[in-house]
Amino acid sequence: MLSISATLATPSEEKQLTRANSPALPIMVNSCMGKMGEAVIEAGISAGLHIVPASFGVQKDAGKTVEVGGKNIQVYVPNAVNENAELYCKSGVPFVMGTTGGDRDLLYKTVQDANLYAVISPQMGKQVVAFLAAMDIMSTQFPGAFSGYTLEVSESHQATKLDTSGTAKAVISCFQKLGVDFDIDQVQLIRDPKQQVEMVGVPEEHLNGHAFHMYHLTSPDGTVSFEFQHNVCGRSIYAEGAIDAALFLAKKIQSKADKKIYDMIDVLREGNMR
Repeated sequence: MLSISATLATPSEEKQLTRANSPALPIMVNSCMGKMGEAVIEAGISAGLHIVPASFGVQKDAGKTVEVGGKNIQVYVPNAVNENAELYCKSGVPFVMGTTGGDRDLLYKTVQDANLYAVISPQMGKQVVAFLAAMDIMSTQFPGAFSGYTLEVSESHQATKLDTSGTAKAVISCFQKLGVDFDIDQVQLIRDPKQQVEMVGVPEEHLNGHAFHMYHLTSPDGTVSFEFQHNVCGRSIYAEGAIDAALFLAKKIQSKADKKIYDMIDVLREGNMR
């Protein structure tokens, strides 16, 4: 779980936050003990943002201090997705949260009831989000276009990820709208490091952090085929997307936008990403 909160603890910090282009925009990066958190902190520092020297993490990390990018960050009492959102809402702290976890309906209701600004998205990689949006547009405008086609899907992630990729599920949903008969259980999950290197082509240095997705469509008579593939090594694409989302949200706060809850599609549509 990744969340970035733009802190508003004091009037001076709030004034900083409303200057969306200010290099001193303060953000708190939670779950910073992991590689994803470190990547977000590094992306924030690169963007000239002020990283608040405090973070919420898991219980075993409470009280620890981590140094990332020359910044010492103290880790405090842990919370899960919904509990974090409740804390932000009670404190009036706008936030960016990239996660597939938690109770989604409760998460949105909590933020709506608090009338708080937030960006919530299961996928923070901007280019991946753009691909998903394009697939959704195609499936909406051309339903049944691939009726009768067979679909093969394989996805490779680090061995610690046991479930099917949420991104793969979203793409498969689009193919189903396009007329393809396919069940999520048919996805080939590749988690063995040897297979990942030899079959998929994952660089060894990224075995512990990658997301490779492959989709192959074949016509009923086998004479036509389509292939879609999107591969991510490392975490920088997600970290940069999270920082862009924080900058986007700061601008919405500054302009006092009527809409309060956004996703990464909204960030993409703004068209002013770094």
